[in-house]
Amino acid sequence: MVLLSLVLQVAAIGLLHTYRFREGEDHFGFGWEMGRVGRSIASGHGFSNPYGDSTGPTAWEPPVYPYLIGGVFKLFGPYSDSSAWVLLVINSLFTALTCIPIFLIAQKSFGTRVGVWSAWIWALFPYAMYWSIRWVWDTTLAPLLLSLIFLVSLQMEDWPGRRGWAIYGALWGVAALSNPSMLSFLPFSGLWVWYRRHKQGLRSLGGVVLASVIFSACLTPWLVRNYRTFGQFVFIRDDFGVQLRLGNGPYADGILMAYLQPNLNALEFEKFRRFGELAYAEDRKRQAFDWVRDHPGRFAVISFKRFVYYWAGVPKATSRLGLFDFRNSLFLASSVLAIWGLGWAVRKKRRGAWLYLWLALSYPTIYYFVFPHARYRHPIEPELLIVAVYLTSEIENRKKSGHVCG
Repeated sequence: MVLLSLVLQVAAIGLLHTYRFREGEDHFGFGWEMGRVGRSIASGHGFSNPYGDSTGPTAWEPPVYPYLIGGVFKLFGPYSDSSAWVLLVINSLFTALTCIPIFLIAQKSFGTRVGVWSAWIWALFPYAMYWSIRWVWDTTLAPLLLSLIFLVSLQMEDWPGRRGWAIYGALWGVAALSNPSMLSFLPFSGLWVWYRRHKQGLRSLGGVVLASVIFSACLTPWLVRNYRTFGQFVFIRDDFGVQLRLGNGPYADGILMAYLQPNLNALEFEKFRRFGELAYAEDRKRQAFDWVRDHPGRFAVISFKRFVYYWAGVPKATSRLGLFDFRNSLFLASSVLAIWGLGWAVRKKRRGAWLYLWLALSYPTIYYFVFPHARYRHPIEPELLIVAVYLTSEIENRKKSGHVCG
């Protein structure tokens, strides 16, 4: 599965020429802010300049993927076709490797048949490949890391000793430095593991301490760097205020107001450079909170829209069909199948069903209050795929036995 998936993705990169990024805006579409930081790293200016060459040190993005871009740029040249090839192949490898935890997770929860089908669908899934072969971003690394965390969480109730806790802490540390949004699942995952181990009569206190120490050890160097750089505590990244303002304010309607981004708005870029990164982000956060406080009803309405868009697909501003265009219909259908399958798994008390539920409830929450995007669902796609395949399997089994799934 892994080999075939990787070969297909690499072939698609070559056949579709996705390694040729547009050169407008000084190659900004090649990795966006992460690409800018990667170029700064490769050129010897360190982790800095997410929008240009003069804005200084940054914590705009978490460190793992920008440093990966920086290393590739150092070896193969900033924004070169060679760098694009290497980064897209690495992304494709992340996607292909995700087949392994998908199979193991599904096998443990629903049996080998669901595991095989889930992994094969992921291996051949054009939608998963889309993010691998077109986006230089952490979009394909996040599903791999979150799936590994999910798998280890399932395994922990059978692992005596502290080995599992050490792996658990290390995975969460790497995940936090790759995509801090995944941390919304951490308390639910940790409590679920503790509860399941408690039911098995396994002790967890020492393991929790060990996992916490390893997790903290992973984060500490970056947190120290941020404190020394900015003179104050910055937890991994500092752009939340800007993201909040891009989804909330005058003219907000539940989608990203991209025209307010510093790369697209000269006035905002000038403010970013003049205020400095932290002050700019704080100012944007203040504007967003002021608007929310003054317009609570409108905020509630657009937050509900964001919930719908997260699961049904974000409508294009230029689309007359809105939610009901073909691609969004497929997106909505996949959500319906996943949610239905999740409910069926909980009802049938399948192994890990509540862990799937907590993931589906916790991870998307922040996007209901900021803004949705199709790639923001991608980190949990493997688990959604598994419960959708489980549902299909149950329907097939019940048809054979003369029952109806409901």
